[in-house]
Amino acid sequence: MPYTPSPDWQFDIPTQGSKQLPPAARYVESLTHQGYSFEAAIADLIDNSIDAAARNVAVIFLRDDDRIVSLLVIDDGKGMDEPSLDIAMTVGGREEYADGDLGHFGAGLKSASLSHAGSLTVVSRTKRSPAAGRRWLMERAQADFSCDIINARYCQDLVDRYDGVIGWHGTIVRWDEVRAFQTITAGQTDRFLNDAIERLETHLGLYLHRFLSQKDFHIDIVVEDVRTREELDHRGVEAIDPFGYRVPGQAGFPRTYKAPVEGIGDVSLTAHIWPPKSPLVSYRGIGPLADRQGFYIYRNDRLVQAGGWNGTRSAESHHSLARIALDLPSAPNEVFSLTVKKDGVSVTPAFARGLEKATDDSGEPFAAYMAAAQNTYREAAKRSTEVHRKDAVPPGKGVDPKLKRILRDELPQLENEEPITFRWDTLPADVFFDIDRDDHVVRLNKQYRQAFNGHRRAGSNDAPVLKGLLYLMLEKNFRLGRSSAQRNDEMALWNSVLVTAANCELNRAEAE
Repeated sequence: MPYTPSPDWQFDIPTQGSKQLPPAARYVESLTHQGYSFEAAIADLIDNSIDAAARNVAVIFLRDDDRIVSLLVIDDGKGMDEPSLDIAMTVGGREEYADGDLGHFGAGLKSASLSHAGSLTVVSRTKRSPAAGRRWLMERAQADFSCDIINARYCQDLVDRYDGVIGWHGTIVRWDEVRAFQTITAGQTDRFLNDAIERLETHLGLYLHRFLSQKDFHIDIVVEDVRTREELDHRGVEAIDPFGYRVPGQAGFPRTYKAPVEGIGDVSLTAHIWPPKSPLVSYRGIGPLADRQGFYIYRNDRLVQAGGWNGTRSAESHHSLARIALDLPSAPNEVFSLTVKKDGVSVTPAFARGLEKATDDSGEPFAAYMAAAQNTYREAAKRSTEVHRKDAVPPGKGVDPKLKRILRDELPQLENEEPITFRWDTLPADVFFDIDRDDHVVRLNKQYRQAFNGHRRAGSNDAPVLKGLLYLMLEKNFRLGRSSAQRNDEMALWNSVLVTAANCELNRAEAE
């Protein structure tokens, strides 16, 4: 209807047609400034792998001498044909998601990747279509949204190179010109990789823990020599359950509360109280305790917020044992809003009002849970009989990831200490092991390696019982940082006993 001027307030804004205004190419640059951490960006790529029904995902750092040249994320999901690739490489190109998908905005692949890399390449194949690929160069994408079509022969060669992971179908995401890699100074590559992989293990283990706890889903992190294809490091990511205590901090928990939230209905809150002073990585090793209390919010089993009170209260030390699991409603709503990076949730005041009315099946209010968590913390603070274990130098390369996790659960870790590496090497026959305090390396005599592997293929993380015992025996030699006559005599004794024991094992194997 025509617009008629009036001195009164115009509640409806009159229009006179419309026009399309496509985004400028610089819009790509804005996508790359979403504040993705390196770990969150990789997790976003793996979300796509999970949506593609992948069972195996490999994150591979490609190393060339002292440089890291590229990063790959490879999965054995259903893959994409060329039309699907075009959609995947289009900003916001995914028009619809299935109810259980982890993808949400259609921008994660592009914004997560180009936040860290100057070049994004995606190569994929399905059961019914050959390998195909597309590439975005940051400079060209900013200029005119141009996306390169990758040579078909190269696509097949890349798939063939990683056919141990990709199988008959799957996807390879390749990052080149990774800005963090370009900042590594000479001689610091090992330290950078160890720190980056530790953070990545923790992030993926936490945010994807419900998937990793399934027997048929695996994530591996690999460092590969780009020329020889030798695996320089290989770690399996273990689930880190933020509710993975053995015994609750107070009997009767966890307990479920129902919060009546306007516009949604009842929202279930599973309230946990952690045991006080727990040394477990899933409590103490996932970030500052003040940041990790509060709500753990999931969307389709993917953790999208790890702690925080969403404005309902302030973080305080006496609430550090309180963690509440919340699954977002499957239906769209106006109360919960997920961030693009999937690392937090915004809520409206309706959630806080519902929380005030939340009760469990017996009618006990949510406030009583908070009081119970607070009292558990304060009672534990009064007790001074706790046994304190000394901080330990962390285990590093050559230790099975599960063993590494339990060692870190049971022993508080020294921060900023070079981890202890275990490596098989050539040593004299009368020496089972020696140590390099400066480089934090335990060298094991490879002459005796078969005694601990039997007929199994030896890998970099083999002989976990042997390495676990040696770690417990030798860790203090690295922590104290200098030798002593007593410790040297201990190591001479252990060497003598272990050489004899290993020879006994080899002789028994030959006799069988």
